[in-house]
Amino acid sequence: AVIVAHMYQNDDVQAVADMVGDSYALSKYCTNRPENTIVFCGVDFMAESAKILSPEKTVLIPVANAGCAMADMITAEQLIEFKKQYPGYAVAMYINSSAAVKAESDVIVTSSNALKVIRGMEEKNIIFGPDRNLGSFIAKQCPEKNIVLWNGFCPTHHLIKRDDVIKIKETYPKAELLVHPECSPEVTELADYAGSTKGIIDYAAASECEEFIIGTEVGVMYQLKKNNPDKKFYIMSEELICPNMKKTTLESIVSCLEKGEHEISVPQDVAEKAKKALNRMLELGK
Repeated sequence: AVIVAHMYQNDDVQAVADMVGDSYALSKYCTNRPENTIVFCGVDFMAESAKILSPEKTVLIPVANAGCAMADMITAEQLIEFKKQYPGYAVAMYINSSAAVKAESDVIVTSSNALKVIRGMEEKNIIFGPDRNLGSFIAKQCPEKNIVLWNGFCPTHHLIKRDDVIKIKETYPKAELLVHPECSPEVTELADYAGSTKGIIDYAAASECEEFIIGTEVGVMYQLKKNNPDKKFYIMSEELICPNMKKTTLESIVSCLEKGEHEISVPQDVAEKAKKALNRMLELGK
């Protein structure tokens, strides 16, 4: 088996993984691996994406009830009804969504490529979901597009408030503020850099600055400190924890491998439609 872990997983889980990365990078990585079994240390929508891209492989998730609060804020049925209100609009859906929702979408985006994909779309009128904050972040940079936002959000990133940012910047005046675009607009506006988890890690490595305030899930601190032992990192708040991401333990990985439990399956018709949307992302995100 190949074991992959998202950057928000517990430190010891990241330490034993064959690869650590963001959700889509991990799914792509798995397609090129010779192993027939994928153990995806993350949440359910991520494991579904791995199954869609590697349908011939067995995909296991260590904890059966590791979901995503944001992904749960939209269902395929809700999206179908919402589309009726906006006839002719294309649907750009954040990868943080279920396979069934992806199947009802025209293109998928990640926080890394959303801007490039949206700009590359021929359609002017776009429904964006489920994250209103990432959608707003993209809409500001694409005034030529008419973007309607679904009212979803990440509860973890939503904990960061403008006043908290101002206070911590006063505490660490030499530090650059790096945040995820799942944060609210009032927070991203104050950041020195707003980007994906991988973007934050890459920015910190390339920057000449030696101190950073990090505005995303606390799990990313493991890779930041590992890659930059001479730099200082301050998490915005110790409360920036995704409870679902922290459900995976070393014990649950062992149990998953020994018993082959919690296998992920995606109905073929759903997988085929979802894969079309993922493939369009690849074309536009080149």
